[in-house]
Amino acid sequence: MAISYDKQLNDWVNKEKSGVNLLNSVGTLMYDKGIELVLFRKHILEIGVSELMNYFSYANNIVGRENNVETATLLASEMLKMDLAASKIDIGLLTAEYVEENATNANVFLSEKLSHIVGSTENANRAKDVILFGFGRIGRLAARELIKQAGKGQQLRLKAIVVRKLTDAQIIKRSDLLRNDSVHGSFKGVVDVDLENKSMIVNGQVIKFIDGGNPEDIDYTQHGIEDALLIDNTGAFTDKKDLSRHLQSKGVSKVLLTAPGKGIPNIVYGINSSGLDLENTDIFSAASCTTNCIAPILHIVENKYGVNKGHLETVHSYTNDQNLLDNMHSKPRRGRSAAINMVITSTGAGKAVTKVIPSLEGKLSANAVRVPTANVSLAILKLTLNNSTSMEDMNETMREAALHGDLVNQINYQVETDLVSSDIIGNTCCSVFDSNATIVTEDGEDTVLYIWYDNEFGYTKQVIRLAKQIAKVRRLTYY
Repeated sequence: MAISYDKQLNDWVNKEKSGVNLLNSVGTLMYDKGIELVLFRKHILEIGVSELMNYFSYANNIVGRENNVETATLLASEMLKMDLAASKIDIGLLTAEYVEENATNANVFLSEKLSHIVGSTENANRAKDVILFGFGRIGRLAARELIKQAGKGQQLRLKAIVVRKLTDAQIIKRSDLLRNDSVHGSFKGVVDVDLENKSMIVNGQVIKFIDGGNPEDIDYTQHGIEDALLIDNTGAFTDKKDLSRHLQSKGVSKVLLTAPGKGIPNIVYGINSSGLDLENTDIFSAASCTTNCIAPILHIVENKYGVNKGHLETVHSYTNDQNLLDNMHSKPRRGRSAAINMVITSTGAGKAVTKVIPSLEGKLSANAVRVPTANVSLAILKLTLNNSTSMEDMNETMREAALHGDLVNQINYQVETDLVSSDIIGNTCCSVFDSNATIVTEDGEDTVLYIWYDNEFGYTKQVIRLAKQIAKVRRLTYY
């Protein structure tokens, strides 16, 4: 029987009405209670109704859990009435469980599922001051994310940005760069400049600009900053000695480097982030974007199949250290024009990943090709396995890890047949597994895996996850 056009449209409109109510509850929960709702890892704060409906389609068709917007709306509205601590809650998971368990009383159901969150005061009013040392690609994306997460239950507060040779023109230009981004789009907020106080005010948050000639000479306490986490995204300091200069300044207690570090723990959040000695260690590295991309996938493969040997090839977007036109450069080939050439170069990710997964020591070779795209890169892993597999089994292993394992924030499982690099821009996961590209030889001993990553935003999300752990402000979760 053919579906009536009018009936189909009317059903859809009713779902959208429920979606509007759900999004209203999402905003109220975030800003009044510090409760962030997600839908199977997808952020639903500040999105439109059509995008929300697309997420429900993802939940039903990709995740394979029965979800409907009406039930989600019911549960979210009930949460508004409850005494819940600041937390991160997967409304998609709750909705699926409510349907699958044939629950009938939303309050009783939520009280049971969220018993560890109801009435809890854990992490209350413990927001950590944050300083961004440098304001480049990663720094500006980190600023956007920190600003977006403000409100009751805020975990990290961006209080200052340190740049060199600070002038009024610099403040104006850097504010413009926060406001406008050719890759990630315009900032959806209000950015005002206060030159008199050398600050910008972003969505009501006052962020101080500080001149950072010598890190050890800065007194952050003069700007009302105490016990801060400093995120160094300059790339200028990469070893323990240089990074320790930050700790000599007044107001800084912890340092996080957004690059591979020497003599300090290199951490990929979700892989080797548990059991960090936060009491006796003050400087950490979030490793590289490529290491964050490959580590979750290699972790899964190593644990299930075992890696005998392999090769990593990264197809990487060009970066600021390359030239737009042919010019001098300290490294071979990188001086050639990034905009019109594929450039073979080196990558330290193959060796760096062994710091995160020691069992891979001596097993991986690695190289890189820089290509004329502004963002999104691709890691290609050619692996010889200890235990044979099939393409179907390998894909199902990654699907399970992405949807139900401990790495749901790190691995995104993709089934789109038309997937290309621009589709990955803004993906919150550091590893985007392309299931349609997987290759496994007939004997099952060799596999080729293709993993996309937004080398800017996906990596920045990992940096912020690690920052929250270092700052001891991670929220309660139902995830």
